[in-house]
Amino acid sequence: MLIGEVARRSGVSARMLRHYDSLGLVRPTGRTVGGYREYSGEDIRRIFHIESLRSLGLSLRDVKRALDDPAFTPADLVADLIEQTRARIARETELLTQLRRIDAAEPLDWTDVLQAVALLQALGSDSAGKRQRAALSAVRAGPAPVEALVEAALTETDPVVAGTLRWALAQAGDGGVALLAEGLRAPAAEVRKRAVQALAEIRTAEATVLLRGALTDPDEVLRRYAALALAPRGVAEAVPTLIDMIVRETSDADAADALSALADDPPMAELIAAGLVDQLARDTTGPAARQRLTQALADIPGDTAARALTELSRDDDRAVALTATYVLTLRARQR
Repeated sequence: MLIGEVARRSGVSARMLRHYDSLGLVRPTGRTVGGYREYSGEDIRRIFHIESLRSLGLSLRDVKRALDDPAFTPADLVADLIEQTRARIARETELLTQLRRIDAAEPLDWTDVLQAVALLQALGSDSAGKRQRAALSAVRAGPAPVEALVEAALTETDPVVAGTLRWALAQAGDGGVALLAEGLRAPAAEVRKRAVQALAEIRTAEATVLLRGALTDPDEVLRRYAALALAPRGVAEAVPTLIDMIVRETSDADAADALSALADDPPMAELIAAGLVDQLARDTTGPAARQRLTQALADIPGDTAARALTELSRDDDRAVALTATYVLTLRARQR
C-alpha cells in the first residue's frame, strides 16, 4: 500500500509518516519499481500501535522503546504519565479558575483584565502584607472579583488579612453571599467558621437567612459565631446559644452584651429573661454559672427579670445573692 493510501486509511498525514520513517519508528518494508514507499499489513498495524501509545501522552522516543525494546516495562512509564497528567489537569484547572474569576469581574477592556490578573496574583502571594493590600485595592479598583475574594476569605489564616478580606466582601454587596453559602457546606469546620464570619459583616436578608441556618451546625464554635452575628439583627433564634455561652463561660461577656442589645425590644426582653430563668432552674447549673446568669439578668428590663432577681437575692450561694441584691438596688434608684 502506497503512502497516500496509508495516510487516508490511518488518519496519519503523509508528512508524519515520512517523519516516522526518518526516526526509524516505522519503515515501509518495500519499495515500488518507481521507488515509492510501500507499506505492508504489519507496517500499518505498527502505525496504529504508535498512534495508540501517543494518545496516552508518550513521546515518540518512548513509543519507539515500547515497541522495539523487549526488556521495556510499561509500569513505571505509565505511573509517570499519570503524575504528569494530574499536574497538567491541576494547571489547567487553576487557569480555568483564574479565567472564571476575571470573567466574573466583567472587565470592560484589557486594562481591567490586567488589573484583575495583578489582583489575583497578589491574593495568592506568600506575603500577608501583599494579600492585605490586594484586598484593599479590590474595592478601590472598581468591580471586585468577588469569587476570588470569597475563596481568599475562606482560606486565609492571618487574622488581620482575613478581617480585611471580610471588609472587602462587605463592600462588594451581596454578590458573595451565594459563594459563602457553599463555604457553609464545606467539610472543614474552620472553613465554615470563616464563612460565618464573612456573612456576619454582610447586612442583607440573604446573609441573615444563612446565619440562621448556621445555628444548627454541629460545630459549637461556629454556632456561637452565628449567634453573636445574629443578635444585632434582632433574631430571637440566637438567644438559646447566647445563654449557653454564658453558662459555659465561653465569650460570656460578649454573649451577655448581645442579649442586652436584643432586650431593647420589650417582647424580646421577656423572651430572654424567660430563657435565663429556665437555665437557672436547672439542677446542672452550678454557682459560678448562676452568678454569670444573674449578671446577664441585670441588663434585661421587664417584670420577668425583676422577679428572677428578687428570687436570686435569696439564693443559697452568697455571691449570687449579693449580686442580685446589688442589681435590684440599682434598679430601684433608676426608677
